[in-house]
Amino acid sequence: MLSKRIIPCLDIKDGRVVKGVKFLGLRDAGDPVSVAKAYDAQGADELVFLDITASIENRKTLVALVEKIAQNIFMPFTVGGGISEIEDIRNILNAGAEKVSLNTQAVKFPELISSAAKRFGSQCIVVAIDAKKQGDFWEVFINGGRTPTGIDALIWAEKAARLGAGEILLTSMDYDGTKDGYDLKLTKAITAKVNIPVIASGGAGKLEDFYNVFTQAGADAALAASLFHYNKFSVKQVKEYLSQRGISVRL
Repeated sequence: MLSKRIIPCLDIKDGRVVKGVKFLGLRDAGDPVSVAKAYDAQGADELVFLDITASIENRKTLVALVEKIAQNIFMPFTVGGGISEIEDIRNILNAGAEKVSLNTQAVKFPELISSAAKRFGSQCIVVAIDAKKQGDFWEVFINGGRTPTGIDALIWAEKAARLGAGEILLTSMDYDGTKDGYDLKLTKAITAKVNIPVIASGGAGKLEDFYNVFTQAGADAALAASLFHYNKFSVKQVKEYLSQRGISVRL
């Protein structure tokens, strides 16, 4: 059985780690390099770095910052935000990231997924989906959660997998930053639709939330931010809790 992964997330704005609730009310959570080093020391399986305003500000990801973080950590590292073409992906991978996360541009130009997967391998390509419940379906949002698309998240996840995505990073906008637990219904609906790993994101607030998203929703990895940034729990505490309850994790 593959080990479940615990992944801290660095949302970056103006070169700082920030965190909000439901994508709003951002507050400072520290220096990205220092925060990344702390999570590496805690035994995080991977790190996700999202330059959350790059797309809406129509600029590229902060490659120099990616490089600096990569030089200071030993765990795998995924980078997203402002990635619009093959050249951007090459630059980020060359800067030291193992994977890139595509969201806005993948929705606008789905062929970017297939061309990137062919060029760099599916294992390097993560498609991030920010989804919000709208009536009887979950709608995909882009531009850092600002722009609705009318696209059904389940249909989009299936298409992304078919085009060559190696992984889905699924964020529930309804649960993001609430600490009420992961959106189990949304996560389970997506994991049932695709045969690639799904990283659940949005809502972790207590240890049980990690257990529930693995056992009830079939997630392959759980991502969290504020719970780790503000020292409610360490990555090590989460993993020890899961291990004691029979979940396979890398200790």
